[in-house]
Amino acid sequence: MGHIAETEIQLLYADTDMMGVMYHGNYIKWLELGRIKLIEDLGFSYVDMEREGFVAPIHNVNITYKVPIMYGDRAFVRTWVTKNTGIRVTYAFEIVNQHNDVCADGDVTCIVGKRTEKGFKPVNFKKAYPEWFAKYEEIKFEE
Repeated sequence: MGHIAETEIQLLYADTDMMGVMYHGNYIKWLELGRIKLIEDLGFSYVDMEREGFVAPIHNVNITYKVPIMYGDRAFVRTWVTKNTGIRVTYAFEIVNQHNDVCADGDVTCIVGKRTEKGFKPVNFKKAYPEWFAKYEEIKFEE
């Protein structure tokens, strides 16, 4: 029983490059929008997690660009969980345009950790947030 979060991306003229194409670096911030939307869809809050001293920094990002998104297009990011190891969570995504063409896809891996004086220390997500971990197990798609 997987869950895919979908959110529309606000495309700004300022986000384009000289060719009128959405600048490739902006896709990463759109992935963050998708990840937060998924978390909120499930009833959790990344802000609350940070207030409790936990973080989920990005460990790895894989993006394949397929179809350019142009200013004036509508675009949507779809996000779902594919791995949930207890330390790392992998979110898969696709960004589609108004014609449902897949413009980019890939995945983002985060490491759950606790804030320390030296940055952060990985923690067991299953122990720190058992309900959140269990929900991810329930909704994840197997690769």
